[in-house]
Amino acid sequence: MRERNYSSYVTEPEKRIPVIHEADVCVVGGSATGVFAAVRAARLGAKVVIVEEQNSFGGVATNGLVSLWHSTWDIGMHKQIIAGLTDEVMGRLSEIDCRKGPGQSFFFNPVELKIELDAILKEENVKIYLHTMYTGLACDGDRITHIYVENKDGRGAIKAKFFIDATGDGDLCRDLGVESYLNDNIQPPSAVYLMQGTHDDDKKRYYNIPFNEDIVPRMIYDYGEEFGLEPDWGWDTFIPGLQNMHFRADTHVFNLNCAHADELTEAEIIGREKMRKVIRMMRKYGNPDETYALIAACSYIGIRDTYHYKTKYRAEHMDLLLGKRYEDNILNGTYDVDVHQAGSGIKFMRLNGECATEYTDGTRVVSNWREEMGLPTDGPMPTYYSLPFRVLVQEKFENIIAAGRMINADIESFGALRVMVNLNQIGEAAGVAAYLAVNEGKKVQELDGVKVAQTLARGGSANLA
Repeated sequence: MRERNYSSYVTEPEKRIPVIHEADVCVVGGSATGVFAAVRAARLGAKVVIVEEQNSFGGVATNGLVSLWHSTWDIGMHKQIIAGLTDEVMGRLSEIDCRKGPGQSFFFNPVELKIELDAILKEENVKIYLHTMYTGLACDGDRITHIYVENKDGRGAIKAKFFIDATGDGDLCRDLGVESYLNDNIQPPSAVYLMQGTHDDDKKRYYNIPFNEDIVPRMIYDYGEEFGLEPDWGWDTFIPGLQNMHFRADTHVFNLNCAHADELTEAEIIGREKMRKVIRMMRKYGNPDETYALIAACSYIGIRDTYHYKTKYRAEHMDLLLGKRYEDNILNGTYDVDVHQAGSGIKFMRLNGECATEYTDGTRVVSNWREEMGLPTDGPMPTYYSLPFRVLVQEKFENIIAAGRMINADIESFGALRVMVNLNQIGEAAGVAAYLAVNEGKKVQELDGVKVAQTLARGGSANLA
């Protein structure tokens, strides 16, 4: 359990708390993970409520401005391996607001996605609480009976038969005392922003680098010290429907644990400072014919990694890279095993054996992990990886699942599983499991994982075999 030490305490007077809502399933956290959990449970017939502390749904995809969902196809582009609500929601957006990219990835307008997530929740009659913060819970033995929340109406309680912790940091698991751990190398968050300026052809015309390389990290390495920027790496992409404006993610914030209030506050402030420094650097050293400007800053920093909670199964990167299959599979993915190395660069391990490490000085080292391990480098190789349901099932508490980046995983597999198309699927699986637990009157530990997988497939998720 996470603990903080304080020098003194006060006692809050006892008071009666009104029950503001009762439901079958209560989802705490309104990222796409949480929304998809709520929608899947509601479509199966559960009465669902969702609680989100910000003013809109979507989490990192919307308030974090990360407007890209990775490929829904296998690496050979032979079959679609991810469908479900990821595919459905992107299909609901207009062609102006959502474009398909390489490998059937999705680029989208994050504001439009906010509105679409509102719509799908309303269509399924999910009770919505925005601007509402989770503040605690109560238990009867090993069952949660209700949670406490705070919003403009004051303090209230929500009762439910089953709870889904989609808070990212695992706030409900923290308060329950579920055993947690931190990875030795916490992947740093990115303070994402929208920048006016930089065209793809600027990269070659004005900086003499290949089209597939990004100008801003290279300039940070060359000129960042002048502006107080440490070496960094990152990437950019366009926003559908917007002209001369790019999403940018080259403002990592290092060596802070954003699960704690003071460090999260510091990370948000440092991130915004870095955005402005990048703009000022570009104005001095970028394309002299371009007007660079900071258009929008994320309203919530893109946190990759904080606490993880122990469950019956721990994801291991070699199981992913070797394409291990499961009868109770809830997820398919192709995103690389991806390790952000604080301050030095990023390492990618791919299903085909390639291992590429990209450093902040612009150098790139390529090897083959299969060759290094004495494995065949030719012949059939897996084209996607999978994950079993039991990765979501902790040992003690009967009516809760943690769904999101708090997943139980080694450092390398976490780097692959944390991306949104994978967490979207985990949210759907949590919603299905919550419904089945309520409908069958079972503890989460008693659920048939194969039945969870089969119910997911019947609900539209692709090729979950």
